[in-house]
Amino acid sequence: MLSSNLGTLYIVATPIGNLSDISSRAIETLKKVDFIAAEDTRHSKPLLHHFSIKTPLIAFHEYSKEKDIEHIMTLLQQSKSIALISDAGTPLISDPGFRLVRRARAENINVIPVPGACAAIAALSVSGLPSDRFIFEGFLPAKHNARVKYLENLQNESRTMIFYESPHRIIAMLEDMTTVFGQERQAVIARELTKMFETISDGSLVELLDEIKKNPEQQQGEFVVIIHGIDKTDEKLINDQDLKMLKILSQELPTKQAVSLVAKITGKKKNQLYKKAI
Repeated sequence: MLSSNLGTLYIVATPIGNLSDISSRAIETLKKVDFIAAEDTRHSKPLLHHFSIKTPLIAFHEYSKEKDIEHIMTLLQQSKSIALISDAGTPLISDPGFRLVRRARAENINVIPVPGACAAIAALSVSGLPSDRFIFEGFLPAKHNARVKYLENLQNESRTMIFYESPHRIIAMLEDMTTVFGQERQAVIARELTKMFETISDGSLVELLDEIKKNPEQQQGEFVVIIHGIDKTDEKLINDQDLKMLKILSQELPTKQAVSLVAKITGKKKNQLYKKAI
């Protein structure tokens, strides 16, 4: 049971780029609370200044220690209200905060969401890929071997997959996805959503990789990468005879050419055959 003597923790979404995307409720909440716990106080100050929000800031980020959680919890137990915000978008979505929320709920403190922008959902809504069932995987491991191993565990995922990526790793990420998921796997890349240089591109992984490699400008910014899940029905259609043919041709030809020939002969999808070949 929640106590009326305790404060309230608000989880407040902020814009991911366009300041007009902030809700009037979010502005009102940020103005009325006693403190704002921000991922990066320097980053948040321009946003707060723009909307004339003068609420005191507390730093709370992924490197915050237990004592920082204790400090916030003490304030909440003293009937203070606190709004948790991230650098952009909805807090806790690939951002710090779940430990604080878990602790607050465990101690019967009211935790209230103030919904708003989220890059993953915004990108999915315009992707044209199936959105009835999806998974959010956030940022992949930074190292090549770990990233490939992680992706291999998702090879048979039938749901649409959503990832975040930074500019200095976007090409390496797409190269590894092309290797693991197959060149023909359909994908969407949403870059700099709601910002001046927003671009949303769709196509096969190999097409998107080639497009980004040719255009250095498309290698800059913040990325949401959405991958079409595997078609379970099509996968079942690949039988032992198909695999035998693929194995024989792969011994004589480059993998890509062998896959292309088997696809033409059998009518099976290239991306499924490619996955089997590697």
